Amino acid sequence: MATHPEPVIRAATSQDIESITGVHVAAFGGPSEANLVAALTAQCATLISLVALVDSVIVGHILFSPVRVEPATDVSVWGLAPMAVHPAKQGCGIGAGLVHSGIATCRDNAVEALVVLGHQDYYPRFGFCPASEFGLGCTYDVPPQAFMALELQARALREVAGVVHYHPVFAEL
Repeated sequence: MATHPEPVIRAATSQDIESITGVHVAAFGGPSEANLVAALTAQCATLISLVALVDSVIVGHILFSPVRVEPATDVSVWGLAPMAVHPAKQGCGIGAGLVHSGIATCRDNAVEALVVLGHQDYYPRFGFCPASEFGLGCTYDVPPQAFMALELQARALREVAGVVHYHPVFAEL
């Protein structure tokens, strides 16, 4: 059985943008998600952006940004998107490491809940469940099982219900 070096996960810096762009382009086969990262970085005052490095090379990236729930709430809800791992490093646990580190970083930064629009078979392993269980819907027309939520603080979403709106740059994807 081949062993894979443990990735180093750290906060992204402005010097990482070229490598982050390369990872997203390689992972998604085009520039859309890389453009999304660049637009969010330029337009959002507050982001959580982490990179994964193997042998000092950036091979993965994850981004979290605030979302808006309507009707309005005081609960801090953020969205996980996008996340990418270079195709040559997929299946090595780098994505899981990014998600675990990202959840911990969000918790450390007083984020109370997360939402993700993603693979229904992937994100539940991190504690995500259908957002509809919390009374949350998505502005995008997606299958309900693909839009998921995770409470980072116990019962954070118990009195929150409504429609989640991502930053407007997501609509440009």
